[in-house]
Amino acid sequence: MPVSQIIPSALLAGLIGTFAAPALSADSSDRACLTKADQRAALAAHKAIPLAQVMKSRREQGHSGELVRAKLCQDSERLVYVLTLLGRSGRVVSRTVDAANGELIDSR
Repeated sequence: MPVSQIIPSALLAGLIGTFAAPALSADSSDRACLTKADQRAALAAHKAIPLAQVMKSRREQGHSGELVRAKLCQDSERLVYVLTLLGRSGRVVSRTVDAANGELIDSR
């Protein structure tokens, strides 16, 4: 590949990496989401309850919705689960749940 094609390609790759990196490490509301290893450590240290327990508790409280995505994130002083749920109506909703006790913090 000629040098004249390599330089623009490298610049484009650098720009994509610059903009994509923050999205991979933080949730849209500036929460720092944990890596898989950090998630396992938080569960082992009993700083967070398992996601299955959170979902079971939500169902028992009458909340329905199919789990689409879940992230365990550090939010200020506490760990939270950021849940993306698909409701029966087909509407996608986001819920933030305290990871220590499974209680709903907010919904968007």
